[in-house]
Amino acid sequence: MTTSTSTGTVHDIVGIGIGPFNLGLACLTEPLDDLDAVFLDQADGFAWHHGMMLDDATIQVPFLADLVTMADPTSPFSFLAWLKATGRLYPFYIREDFHPLRVEYDAYCRWAADRLRTLRWGRRVVAVEHDEDTDLFTVHAETPHGPERYRARHVVLGIGTEPAVPDALRGLDGPVVHSAGYLPARRDLRRADSIAVVGSGQSAAEVYRDLLEGIRDGGYRLDWITRSPRFFPMEDTKLTLEMTSPEYTDHFHALPRPVRDRLGREQRGLYKGISADLVDEVYDALYRISARGPVPTTLRTDTSVVAAAWLPDRDRFRLTLRHGQLGTEATHEVARLVLATGYRPRTPDFLDPVAHLVARDDLGRLAVARDLHVDTLGGRIWVQNAEEHTHGLTAPDLGMGAWRNASIIRSVTGRTVYGLEERIAFQEFGLPGGRPAPEPAASADPPHAASAATDTEDLLDAPAEVSA
Repeated sequence: MTTSTSTGTVHDIVGIGIGPFNLGLACLTEPLDDLDAVFLDQADGFAWHHGMMLDDATIQVPFLADLVTMADPTSPFSFLAWLKATGRLYPFYIREDFHPLRVEYDAYCRWAADRLRTLRWGRRVVAVEHDEDTDLFTVHAETPHGPERYRARHVVLGIGTEPAVPDALRGLDGPVVHSAGYLPARRDLRRADSIAVVGSGQSAAEVYRDLLEGIRDGGYRLDWITRSPRFFPMEDTKLTLEMTSPEYTDHFHALPRPVRDRLGREQRGLYKGISADLVDEVYDALYRISARGPVPTTLRTDTSVVAAAWLPDRDRFRLTLRHGQLGTEATHEVARLVLATGYRPRTPDFLDPVAHLVARDDLGRLAVARDLHVDTLGGRIWVQNAEEHTHGLTAPDLGMGAWRNASIIRSVTGRTVYGLEERIAFQEFGLPGGRPAPEPAASADPPHAASAATDTEDLLDAPAEVSA
């Protein structure tokens, strides 16, 4: 549905940002003759977590969670199509592992990007405007060759996340690196006499495991500091995986905002923990290395970094550590620091001209509707992976990306292009025909019973500490 006007082409969709989710949307819109889409990104080409592209690292979802398969298994942009095109289909089959290597997934995405006609690299979006008279958006982008303008009926934001750094570690001088930039810094890290990894999740475990392999030859001390009470494995039992479903997303989205926020904290261990296999690999590596003598390493759980300073005369960081259970503090000095402290949603300035059209909740966050639009016009600005607080753990899940894109395409076109499963789970997440329960009567339980309930709530809150 491309429209020519006096000011140029009007696209049905302008996508801003080309990560896996908007790349998947580009793949699914490519064969549609009646839908015109274009996608912009400031990078020169596709790149996915290149700072953590360790040789043996796998993605944490099966290969079916590619760009398109869960919406269109016949798509020429599937992971299996890439395997066939590159001569890797039979080796992948013989390997008998559903989880692709991270380097494979990145190569697959770049292969798909190279075959799309709708991607525009080297375009940094600086503003999105809305014209009330024409009811169209204008997306302004800067390029090496000058400014460009794109007009559109719909805008889809897929700008991803950015590295998160806790307040106590923010703005540090000295050789500190976020795990997002780990590989380029690895050689320098291994030249130091001591390294500390701060963080609780998969990235922290991968960095620690990688540095552990060089600990004998490198001659450095290695510490892993996590505020998590233990090394939480990511839970991926099958009934838990049913929570990455349309039914659970419906249930989660309909909950009151405070309940969603509480569940968001409690459920982090379901998708932000460490793969159980990697936890075991870390232990096995420690055991193997220890056969030759004491291992110069320490793993500190329930320990937060509450203050940090760079001491240039000593070529050291001084960290103030606090133990959660003991309530004690101590200082620790280390030469190099790796922050595997996760990511947070980006806050784009380019939406400022349409801020009055963007719905927000009482905390100032995007108020994302169930169908993923965030505008007050009723379905014109859409988001990808910016809705964790409204949609729960499906927001960052690669396996739900194709379903979400099929939903956006249905809303934009007004028709079902790709089939959308409405029910996939065996379990029920609510009570059909439920009604508000009466207020509980005043408790006559003795004080020790109330104390026990509080202890249980603390245990339920424990997974919130998975993210350092």
